[in-house]
Amino acid sequence: MNFAFPSVAVAIPTKNRPDDLDTTVASVLRQTILPKQLIIIDQSGKEESRERIIARYEALHADLRKSVELVYISDSSLTGASAARNCALNDLKTEIVLFLDDDVILEHDFNERILEAYRDHPEAVGISGIITNYPPLPALFRYWTRLFTYGPFWDDRQPLYWRAARLRESAPLKVTRLGGGLMSFATGAIGTTQFDENLHGACDGEDVDFCFKLRSVPLFIAPSARLVHKRSPGGRGREHWLSKHARTNWYLYQRNWNHGLRNRLCFVWLNVGYALATMLVSIRRISFVPWTSLLRAIREANDLIGIKPDPGSNSEARLPKPQYPAR
Repeated sequence: MNFAFPSVAVAIPTKNRPDDLDTTVASVLRQTILPKQLIIIDQSGKEESRERIIARYEALHADLRKSVELVYISDSSLTGASAARNCALNDLKTEIVLFLDDDVILEHDFNERILEAYRDHPEAVGISGIITNYPPLPALFRYWTRLFTYGPFWDDRQPLYWRAARLRESAPLKVTRLGGGLMSFATGAIGTTQFDENLHGACDGEDVDFCFKLRSVPLFIAPSARLVHKRSPGGRGREHWLSKHARTNWYLYQRNWNHGLRNRLCFVWLNVGYALATMLVSIRRISFVPWTSLLRAIREANDLIGIKPDPGSNSEARLPKPQYPAR
């Protein structure tokens, strides 16, 4: 029986990266299977990105322009990738949505490999590709991760990225979460699920939060769908990994995993790891700044989900979640 590939929309949030965005869009428009929609959500304050992408699109052959609809949304009031992705969800006309970062370069058959994975795994709700240039992490960090991250805190994407070269011919592999810069979803299955707009900027954790909102649905990484992530320095901070890791996992725990004895024990053990790592960094630097940074990251995570200290006690009170109007 012949398999008709589902239609796909490519959605790319971007901000102040015209060169990177142009390169990414060029790789999207060279795909063996083109998207039905190319949705750019531009949060820049200038017009350069828009002008370059429209010029590239208009330079396409007329038949290609008919097959690929360009939806270019310029809105500098959007506060980050989460808000931009929600904006894209409102404009979908396809069966699959593929979210990309604006600084990636796709291999020419990336879309085709993603769609083949949906063919081979019709139960899949989400499928990601793989990053081929993921930098090897320091051995000490890998040992720390393996020792202190258990249960929902174990990121099963990372070992696959580390083995990207060896996994090129592998069948899709089941995972618990997808990476925000190269993840796709079946639009009918995600329904009204949205990204958390409390997360601003680069939004560490918004991809994992979105996946866990879908409640244990089948997710896969297709190692044959491959891209390079340039990790453009524009818009990225230089925060220590420990602070980012703690903020992300405190947020995810309070939002998704704050239930069950096993999860709670895993969370306690993770914080033992944070304390040990912070102590070692403080000793090496002869400074209390790492402790200050860690505590600030935890406080920021609590702020993201509406947990504020109760001024009348040492306990914490959960405030009502903000309500967002439908777009």
